[in-house]
Amino acid sequence: MNKVTHQTIRQSILERIQKGEWALGELIPGEAALAEEYGCARTTINRALQGLADEGLVVRKRKGGTRVCNMPVRQARFDIPIVREQVEAFGGHYRHQVLRKVEKVPPLSIRTRLGLEKGAKALQLDTVHLADGRPFAYEARWVNLKVVPQIRSAPFDEVSANEWLVQTVPFSSGDVSFSAVAAGKDVASALECKEGDALFVIDRTTSLAGEFVTTMKLFYREGYQLYSRL
Repeated sequence: MNKVTHQTIRQSILERIQKGEWALGELIPGEAALAEEYGCARTTINRALQGLADEGLVVRKRKGGTRVCNMPVRQARFDIPIVREQVEAFGGHYRHQVLRKVEKVPPLSIRTRLGLEKGAKALQLDTVHLADGRPFAYEARWVNLKVVPQIRSAPFDEVSANEWLVQTVPFSSGDVSFSAVAAGKDVASALECKEGDALFVIDRTTSLAGEFVTTMKLFYREGYQLYSRL
């Protein structure tokens, strides 16, 4: 007998929705009823329903049950890029250089984004990522030392802050934006481009259990294209 997993239950519920067993906006059976039907624990049902909710196919409300979305949508997913992997995917040789690593009181805009008290210090980390010896991306990052004190001893001579944080520090939520900006003096110097050149930028802030972990801007050299999946 095949083991009942949250993935198989998620797929089964999805197929039942697609077949019209529950109409758009209709309340589907509760966790207890579904657990009995599928012969599994309620936690397994919970994970299956949460997976459907994350995909925008159902809406879950505490004490209000789970309903099929009136207009189910497909959501684009964005994986936090590890720059080394991006460079190597293009067949390039990766290397990074830490340009700045200092604990200091950040400017008000950064303090606000990290939820820091007045006078609290954060770790400023500026890194240039290289592909075959040429600048590929410039990373301007601030890290909340209250949440990630162990970053002080991270081996940045061996691994970039970008990769270390992705592999070491979990996060529960975040926000990300994409834009094109004119290169300022510091960015132009790091990427060996002209001031005013249009560059693609990823601006991201992540948090863990209600506390902000890090905020950063990742500037890519001219010509960079972002690929994602729908």
